[in-house]
Amino acid sequence: MLRRLYHDQPESFAFTPANQAWAETQIKKYPEGRQQSAIIPLLWRAQEQEGWLTRPAIEGVAEMLGIAYIRALEVATFYFMFQLQPVGSVAHVQVCGTLSCMICGAEDLIGVCKEKIADKAHDVSADGKFSWEEVECLGSCSNAPMVQIGKDYYEDLTAEKFAWILDELAAGRVPTPGPQNGRYAAEPLGGLTSLGEFDSGKTKYNASAQLASDIGDTVKRIDGTEVPLITPWVKSEKSAAKTSAPKAKAAAKPKAAPKSDEKATVAAKKPRTMKVPRKAGADDLKLIKGVGPKLEKLLNTLGFYHFDQIAKWSAEELSWVDENLEGFKGRASRDEWVSQANTLAKGEMTEFSSRFSKGDVY
Repeated sequence: MLRRLYHDQPESFAFTPANQAWAETQIKKYPEGRQQSAIIPLLWRAQEQEGWLTRPAIEGVAEMLGIAYIRALEVATFYFMFQLQPVGSVAHVQVCGTLSCMICGAEDLIGVCKEKIADKAHDVSADGKFSWEEVECLGSCSNAPMVQIGKDYYEDLTAEKFAWILDELAAGRVPTPGPQNGRYAAEPLGGLTSLGEFDSGKTKYNASAQLASDIGDTVKRIDGTEVPLITPWVKSEKSAAKTSAPKAKAAAKPKAAPKSDEKATVAAKKPRTMKVPRKAGADDLKLIKGVGPKLEKLLNTLGFYHFDQIAKWSAEELSWVDENLEGFKGRASRDEWVSQANTLAKGEMTEFSSRFSKGDVY
């Protein structure tokens, strides 16, 4: 199938503050120089926030990871999990149409979609709440036919049950995901023939369906309001730091400097800027790790064209820059632009700029 960006795109994209924090923490999971590996979770988060994956979102994620736009676009257009056009505001329904589901009634489910949502796949319903598509195998063959709605599987469906689920969602209620015919998981309809000691009474629903119900995170999209943000490795890092630090005597303990992952309160002061670059031309600011084409343009707009300008930023001036990088707040501090620019201003190469010049990073 030919996958292209939708013709009508929004002008801009920005993660919510909570999602921005989540995304920046995801990047920390990957080794230095391999941050582009975070592209799929970041694109998915952007889609969860907006409902579909817009061009500004794809480009924004590329900027965060310091890669060329085309690299992010290649990922977004390759994987069918990414929706490249608007979807229903309540839910996008994916009907499995592969062999097991088709034999067990997937065509009836598609008929419900055509009747209650829209006659054609990917069209949004008249009320704007739903959209649908037929997809390849979703791996729940034992519970055919089934659909995926948002992040969840609704299995063992009939046309009547599926129509009821759509009505419930339209009314603002969320039916419990999982099997819809009384089964706990994927055991035989006639009951267990083995593993008789298995006790399904420990939880009302199976596995992910129980967990999703417990935290109220089913069809609901990840919009940045989740508490806590799902970044357990950050807590682990902080805990490890606390347990590994030697205990000092209270009387001799000096005031500790802020850790690298703690934000110190610094008064913001605007740095000196330039209206135009020097006669020799602007420096290639993309040689600074964390600065892509979009950020370079933003820096130029703010009046920064040269490495030595950035190298001279004080803590107060760096704070001002961090606050004025729209959509990328905190990037200058996180990627240590000042120290990088200081090296580049001397005519020397950083590890990143060396790899960039060789074409090893984009």
